[in-house]
Amino acid sequence: MEAIVKTDFHFPGQKGKYTGKVRDVYDIDGKYLVMVATDRISAFDVVLPEGIPYKGQVLNQIASKFLDATSDILPNWKIAVPDPMVTVGHKCEPFKVEMVIRGYLSGHAWREYKAGRRTICGVEMPEGMVENQKFPEPIITPTSKAAAGHDEDISREEIIAGSIVSEEDYAQIEKYTRAIYKRGTEIAARMGLILVDTKYEFGKKDGQIYLMDEVHTPDSSRYFYADGYEERLSRGEKQRQLSKEFVREWLMANGFQGQSGQKVPEMTPEIVRSISDRYIELYENITGERFIPAEDSAAEDEILQRISSGVSECLGSLE
Repeated sequence: MEAIVKTDFHFPGQKGKYTGKVRDVYDIDGKYLVMVATDRISAFDVVLPEGIPYKGQVLNQIASKFLDATSDILPNWKIAVPDPMVTVGHKCEPFKVEMVIRGYLSGHAWREYKAGRRTICGVEMPEGMVENQKFPEPIITPTSKAAAGHDEDISREEIIAGSIVSEEDYAQIEKYTRAIYKRGTEIAARMGLILVDTKYEFGKKDGQIYLMDEVHTPDSSRYFYADGYEERLSRGEKQRQLSKEFVREWLMANGFQGQSGQKVPEMTPEIVRSISDRYIELYENITGERFIPAEDSAAEDEILQRISSGVSECLGSLE
């Protein structure tokens, strides 16, 4: 299958289009969103030059499964999945924070800890911890949603004091964050995985809080394999990860970290195919189901026509 890295649809009722790093989002009458998970891939805040076949389908279908698996906790934005690469849902007014929750001392939190800091986003971290160790209780470390550039760490107190989110709403999304993460960790455990950390986005529609965006995908979450976790921790070894960290590692090994003057290494067909295979492996490990490609082989125009037809039919049923 050819990778889909660009879309330019004109759906009935379309009011606008937003192009993100990896997704194209179409506004329908100010009421609905059509989110196309393209095959673009980003790392270090840079969109890489080659698309990854099936990546969009993998992420869209994982997110869809976890939205369904958490819909009893709170409503979510999803209405339908008219194509393996597309979700149609409610347009909500997003809160201008991302709710990051961490069950383990990894990634950004570990880098802060290693630098000697014991507070992150106003949350105290215990003394004497080692990389990838489990926190006594999961911690919530929000980030502000930047219109451009990097998101920034922010504390609960700063969010409320700055009226970014009201105290009442923040208390509620904090509660939802813990409940969704708990559900995610339970599902991961059944798959032999550890949900290390993840992030959620919330919004409001008609006064009701909704869960938005993608949930528990390898692009928004970090997973470890549970088998061997304790042994590796005790020996100070790296954990076996299930995330797109392998893409970052390949880039770093080839001299690229998104810094000025650095050049993205050549993405040969073999590299692209290996990344595609890893995303399919991620899907099967996270969901416990075999990945079924939308098409065994299809030209770009055929895939785009498939998406256009499926979405147009879906939107027609919402009128």
